[in-house]
Amino acid sequence: MSTQTPHPGSEHLVVLQDRETAEAVAAQLEEEGFLQARVQREAARRPGRGEADRRPGWVVHISDSRLPDEAGGAAYEALRERFTELARVHDGWYDEPGDPRPATR
Repeated sequence: MSTQTPHPGSEHLVVLQDRETAEAVAAQLEEEGFLQARVQREAARRPGRGEADRRPGWVVHISDSRLPDEAGGAAYEALRERFTELARVHDGWYDEPGDPRPATR
């Protein structure tokens, strides 16, 4: 496990409807080398909505201080697109803590 301090861009959320799918996605991401992908039950921003409009779901919380922190940079945006597509395939949505952009579906 990394001992580096978390930074913007080091945490990502993939919100899914059921626990089994969330656990399978988390396992896949850990197999791919992400340091931590844990499943938890929590409310997250709904796509196109603000912080005030939250909905519960099974959240795959990806946390890895090695992830890029440069919003707009190619690696950062590629991860955002990848997690958005992963969520879409499983009828969920993607969000990133601290990102002012709305959650995406």
